[in-house]
Formats: sequence, structure tokens, C-alpha cells
Amino acid sequence: QRIARRVGFRGVKARIVLIIAAILVTPGCGGDEAEEAGARIVAAFYPLAYAAERVGGADVDVRNLTPPGAEPHDVELTARDVERVRQADVVLYLGGGFQPALEDAVADVEGEALDLLGGVRLLRGEAHDEHAEDDENDESESSVDPHVWLDPLRYATIVERIGRELQRPQAAAAVVRELRQLDRDFRLGLDDCDRRDLVTSHAAFAYLAQRYRLRQISISGLSPESEPTPRELEEIIEHVEESGARTIFFETLVSPRIAKTVARETGAETAVLNPLEGLTEEELESGANYLTVMRRNLAALRAALGCR
Repeated sequence: QRIARRVGFRGVKARIVLIIAAILVTPGCGGDEAEEAGARIVAAFYPLAYAAERVGGADVDVRNLTPPGAEPHDVELTARDVERVRQADVVLYLGGGFQPALEDAVADVEGEALDLLGGVRLLRGEAHDEHAEDDENDESESSVDPHVWLDPLRYATIVERIGRELQRPQAAAAVVRELRQLDRDFRLGLDDCDRRDLVTSHAAFAYLAQRYRLRQISISGLSPESEPTPRELEEIIEHVEESGARTIFFETLVSPRIAKTVARETGAETAVLNPLEGLTEEELESGANYLTVMRRNLAALRAALGCR
């Protein structure tokens, strides 16, 4: 009986030691919340979610507020979305009016809210023509073009900032190396082309155009839902005819109707150029990601512009 009592006492002591050890290693007893295993990261839309997943790895739980196949510009948040934003350890978003509902929600965030346009060289919203370079560094909210992720080097700046926030600089550096290689591939792939006019249905490609010496001609403005007036459409058709462009690019998440109208009127072909604002369920299931889609974009540009 004495032995039994001793064993029982030891068992109690062992359980106490295990409980104390568990308390000491439980996340949340100190340090940066983003270092916790399973830290809650809420990302506004696909490019930010992809970056967070690549940098954070298994140590983060990333929630993308924009569902697959949805267009993120005018995303509406449900009550559950708002609560997720409020309780997140880190919220990753782009300011400048890209997603107004989310910008309103981050005011009540309990953790960190990072506007990832901060620290990135920006273009004005009107910077979708040959004057794009004159529009750098104008960061007034009403004029910001948010599509920075389509320039691999600007996107690398965002990845580095996420790496600092999550205290994962080495993981961020590995992603940045891939983005720099992507930039080199674009530079070489678009260096020697017959044409340099990029005709798009949506003015999302100003950063890409500026980086690789292209000229974007957009049918609509920064919002993919906006449509040109009949007079504006006539001017666009004239501009496309004068440019000699042979391809009109449209997107996967919005209607190609206007792009096909311009193509029909100018005798051009149509092709997909993905602005990577979101991927469809089918693309995600097939293993597509930012890097594979950007390389697909490069192939489409080379074919359209007659590159060697």
C-alpha cells in the first residue's frame, strides 16, 4: 500500500509537471502574436494570401476574404468576415479604396493591420497610358493604382514586409529570389518584340507595362465593372487601329463582351491576360499559383506582341 501511495503521488507530481510545461510552451504567454503557431492571418485577396502562405508556412492560418472566382474590387463582407478581421492577429490589405468595406473593418482590428501599399512606389489611377512614368509617387488616395502585385519587383517589396511582420525573413527571402527570377524572365522575354502596345479590357497592367517598357491601352478604367461611353469606345477602337495591335486581352473573372466588341471592330484576336486578383476553383485545384499564372501571362504577351 505504501508503494501504491508513493506511485500515486509520483503520478500526481508527474501530471503537475506536464501541466506546468504545457503552460510554459503555450503560445500567447509573450512575444509577437505573429510568431505563434497557427497565428490568424486575414488577407484581403489572392496575391496577399499567397504571399502570407508562402512566408508563414505551417505556422500561420491564412484566410482569404475574397472567395475563389470572385472579383475583389467590390467585395462585401459578411458579419462573420468582419468578426474574423476584428479577431485576426494580422490583417493584410491594400488601401487607396481598392476594397472600401475592408478598409472600414480594419479600424476595429485587435491585432496588426498592414496596408501593404505603404513603402511601394505607386502610380496614379490614370497611369494606364504612355505617361505612366510621370505619375510615380503620387499617392493621394483618390488616384492610387493598387495593382502593384503585377510587377514582380514591387510584389517582392510586399513579400519582404510580410516577412518582417511574421518574423520570417528567410522564408520571405526565398520567395523574393523566385520573384527576381520571374522579373528576369519577363525582361528577356519582352525585350525584342514587334509591338509594344498592350490592349486590355481593364486598366490593371500599368505597373507591368512600365516595368517592361510596354504601353497599356485600356478599354475601361481601374474598375473592371466600368464601361466606356459610345464615344470613348469609338476613340479606343481608333487608337487600337492606329497602334497596329493584333490582340485584345480580357480577364477570367469579368465579362469579355466589350473586349470582344473592340476585337471584332478592329479585326484583332482575343486572349486572356490574368490580373491575378483571384483564382478560380478550377485553377486552384489544378495547382495554379501566382508564379505559374504570371508565366502563362508572359507566354500570352510574347505571342501577342510578336516577341523573339
